[in-house]
Amino acid sequence: MEVGVNPVVSEGGSAKIALTGVRVFDGHQVGEPTTVVIDGAVIGTDPTGAERIDAGGAILLPGFIDAHIHLRGPETLAKLADYGVTTGLDMATWPPERLEALRKESGASDIRSAGTPLIGPGGMHARVPGMSDAAVITAADQAERMVAERAAAGSDYVKIVLEAPGGGGPDPEVAAAVVQAAHARGLQVVAHAASVGAYLTGLDIGADILTHVPREAEVSAPDVRRMAEQGGIAVPTIVMMEGIANALGIGGIEHCLATVGALHAAGVPVLAGSDSNDQVGVPFQPEHGAALHRELELLVAAGLTPAEALRAATSLPAKHFGLTDRGVIMPGARADLVLVDGDPLADISATRAITRVWCAGVEHRISWM
Repeated sequence: MEVGVNPVVSEGGSAKIALTGVRVFDGHQVGEPTTVVIDGAVIGTDPTGAERIDAGGAILLPGFIDAHIHLRGPETLAKLADYGVTTGLDMATWPPERLEALRKESGASDIRSAGTPLIGPGGMHARVPGMSDAAVITAADQAERMVAERAAAGSDYVKIVLEAPGGGGPDPEVAAAVVQAAHARGLQVVAHAASVGAYLTGLDIGADILTHVPREAEVSAPDVRRMAEQGGIAVPTIVMMEGIANALGIGGIEHCLATVGALHAAGVPVLAGSDSNDQVGVPFQPEHGAALHRELELLVAAGLTPAEALRAATSLPAKHFGLTDRGVIMPGARADLVLVDGDPLADISATRAITRVWCAGVEHRISWM
């Protein structure tokens, strides 16, 4: 490590750092060795007086964004950061007081959240231990009030759990009312859709983002085109579908991979999400942080290039969830950064070879190193 003289201390108490000899992933390719300045919480331009760290030609990636996680406590945020996930998009946390406390945590992964989800009275999610009674919606005329409650509690988007027809989820007209109420408040709707029937309902009601992907069959070509035409966004969580298939011994994920490949080829934005969770009663618990790296490998197996898979975990979720300050390495952007020892454009598994992580300019102490 090369250290400069009298390093500048930025506002907030963090040292100004100049990473020299880093090769930056710009969203498409890796450039020649250069210098990246961390100036407080953001990426700066002036290395004067900075502590200098020689990266020796290592590759610098934007901090990863996991587009589907489930929070537990502060330990979740630290574990995400251990694996370079500097932003986690939570899909269900309740009660609101618990979520508010997690939002105040600092020095690890940043979060956005749906807060309390919306579920039907008889589906699998209604039987999850500890599920909030406030999550259950049974009639369309409840949608406005329940969406308003989530907006008041600070939800960044609305999560609704769709089931196959007859599976106990919200009826289509109820789900459509939720979408209408959310859109009226400027909130996106993320719809759980793990079966073909639920996927089609998600398209019918105009959900913005469909999370999961059917395992039992491929989504048809006409419905893939419909999703593209409607401007839908996919968060397939293939790692979760793989885990469920293995845990229950119910076959492979060939249909998942084929659907993801078709969605990507049709121009549907595909975002990386792991569905990492510690929830009792769920068939599989992908590990927070680590599971995102498996998801990147599965996205490549589905037909994305390594560069496209990296964008699926950086700039694309930032764009489609309105996080305009992150997902790229450029001056003024939030200094969420991951240094790796290897080239993920040659082998996507190199994202696992993490050597250093910065969350909003503060270096995270990786627990497993």
